[in-house]
Formats: sequence, C-alpha cells, structure tokens
Amino acid sequence: MFAMNGLCFATMASRVPDLRSSLELSNGGLGLLLLSIAFGSMIGMPTSGHLIERFGADAVVRLGAAMVLTGLTVAGVGAALGSVPLAAVGLCVDGFGTGIWDVGMNVEGAFVERLLGRSIMPRFHAGWSLGTFTGAGLGAMAAAVNLPLPVHFALVPAAGVSVAVLRSRSFPSGSPDEPTPAPSQGSAWLEPRTLAVGLMVLGFALAEGSANDWLALGLVDGYGAPHWVGVLGFALFVASMTAGRLGGPPALDRFGRTRVLLASSLAALVGILVVVWSGLAVLAVLGIVLWGFGAALGFPVGMSAGADDPLRAARRVSVISTIGYGAFLGGPPLLGFVGDHVGTLDSLLVVAAAMVPAAVLSLSVRRPGTRPVTE
Repeated sequence: MFAMNGLCFATMASRVPDLRSSLELSNGGLGLLLLSIAFGSMIGMPTSGHLIERFGADAVVRLGAAMVLTGLTVAGVGAALGSVPLAAVGLCVDGFGTGIWDVGMNVEGAFVERLLGRSIMPRFHAGWSLGTFTGAGLGAMAAAVNLPLPVHFALVPAAGVSVAVLRSRSFPSGSPDEPTPAPSQGSAWLEPRTLAVGLMVLGFALAEGSANDWLALGLVDGYGAPHWVGVLGFALFVASMTAGRLGGPPALDRFGRTRVLLASSLAALVGILVVVWSGLAVLAVLGIVLWGFGAALGFPVGMSAGADDPLRAARRVSVISTIGYGAFLGGPPLLGFVGDHVGTLDSLLVVAAAMVPAAVLSLSVRRPGTRPVTE
C-alpha cells in the first residue's frame, strides 16, 4: 500500500514541468494550481478518522485509491485541453484521495505493528520512498518520450491502484477473526498527547520536506555547485533517509521511541548546521547523511504513537497526519520568504531551530503506562 501510494504521488510530481507548459502557467500560477492538492489533502485527512471507524481502513484505502486515479485522470485531461479549472479540480480530488489513503494505510500499518509485537512502521514508510523512486523513474522516461499527460496519469496510477484495491482486501484488520473497535467519542483535537505528537511530527516533516524543496538549490546557491551536484545531494539525502527507515526498527525496539527520536533530532540538527556552516563539500556530504538519518523516523514513529490505543487509532492518526502535513504546505513559502532575506542556504537554519522543540516533544511518543527511562 505504501509503495503504491508513493508511485501515484511521484507520477504527478515527475511531470510538473509538463503540467506547467501544457497549461502555459507562470511559476506563481503553477504554485497556486498545486495548492489544489494540498487543499484536497487537508480536507481529506481530518475526515478520514471518522470514515475508518465507520467503514474500516481497507474500504477507506480503496476509496482513496479510486479517487487518486480519478483525480489524476481528470487533471491529465485538463492539461491536454488547456483548462486550468479542470486540472485544479482533478488535483483537488487527487489530494483528497491521497490524504485518506495515507491515513488508512498508516492506521493499518499500526495494527500490523501491534500484531507483530515489534516496530515495523518505518519500513512501511521506506516502502513509500521506494515507490516514489519507481514513479520518478517512470516519469522521467515518460517525459523523455513525450508521453501525453492523460495517458501517463491514467496508465501508471491504474496499475498502482489495482494493486492497492486487490491487496487491501487482505488487511488483517478486516478479518472476521479480528474484532472491530467500536467508534470512540470525543474529539482527538482536544487531547494534549495527540497534539504534542502532531507537533513533533510537524518538526520532523519540516526537516524532510525542506530537503525535498530546498536542499539542491541550497547547494547550488551556497556552494556554487553545478545543478547536477545539487540533485546528487538531494538523492543522497533520500537514500540516507530510506536507509534510516529500513534500519530503524531494531533501534526502536532496543532503546525505545523517545531515546531514538532524541538522537534523531540531534542528528538532523547537527547535519543541517554542518551543511549550512561548514563551507566544505566533504563535510557537507557528511551533513546531508546525518540530516537524512535524523529525519527518517519522526513521521512513522508519530503514526505508531497515535495508534497505541486501537479504539482511538483512526481519529488520532488523522489528527497527527493533518498537523504533520502542515509542514509540507507551509514550509516552502516560509523558507522561501526567509531565503529572500538571508539566502537559500542560511534559510535552512529555520529547520535546525525546529528540531529543538521536536526533540522536547519526542517525550510524548512514550507508550502510555510506561516509565520514561525504559518505556
């Protein structure tokens, strides 16, 4: 599920330049169009908890996948027709579907984690990263042969959605042998622990999202590196983060969530400072690796923490996801504004500062009823 979600996300992201040219948009106009995705996601995520409690995570994932396919197909047709409103509607539907699919698969991932009795969620998120690699590679090939957007936006997501629809029927939470939790009462938005976990995830999501948006440009502007070197720097970050997610579960089980996230936030903080202040390419490489490892576990561990109580898992994960994804919505314009005043590379110090409260808030991910020292 995670890999297919990443595949569909990268299908759209890899063709953004073609989307801009097809609709004859300026950069500012493109930015407004892409807000349609964020708008749809920020509507879908808060409602997904109620949908999951009523219909189950498997049904919500299938609904989200169908909406992603529909939205991307409509967006592709809108681009081919030169219709910005039609493309915006399609991207909004895609964003809504992506949002509820995301929450549904995280709730199910937490359920599987509880069944296994050990940490596994970071590896699911590594699967999402691998899906984006695949989607980006297919997108590069599609762009190279000038594959029309309607064809690309229909065929590749159709394959991913088909897998998601078929395999979601095997979700263990949907098994008749597993009792379905009764819908819980009260708003998760009023729970201090849930909000604290959400804000912690927000900090780690900012560390991840800022690298996605600004790392390559920061290396070009701050180090005078060629564009391809900047892209390699970003690729190194993604590889480091994926490796951190694949290797993180044993550390979480041995040392506990809080200790691992404290170390993670420190690694991200040090890595960012090295990238910004070292001025040496060799040290910058080390800083990127530390940054990637540090950013790897915050989001998946936050999902696990939100689902500690299965009776409240859906609503809490939807709240935490909504708060966390706020970093992907507000981070780019914030860093862009700061970058206009202090420079692209120095603007990343905002992210370093955000890791301090993220470290403090990592205390909130302790499992309820466990001691601070040993969890």
